[in-house]
Amino acid sequence: MSPKDWLLYVTNNLPSSRHEVEFDIAFFIINTVAVFVGSIYFIYIQEWQWIPFLVIEYTWAIDTMRHNRP
Repeated sequence: MSPKDWLLYVTNNLPSSRHEVEFDIAFFIINTVAVFVGSIYFIYIQEWQWIPFLVIEYTWAIDTMRHNRP
């Protein structure tokens, strides 16, 4: 597999969409944990203004995942 093919595979930009449930589950869990841990960290260091950025990035990632699947 060439680097270009691998990149297309990882980013799910192949001509035909793949439905990989295991990846979807892992992606959802990792992003959900990241948004909660990141929010707790930003609260701890008193940088509250970054929490909306985390939430926006989280919803963007979940929405992108949803639209990239059949």
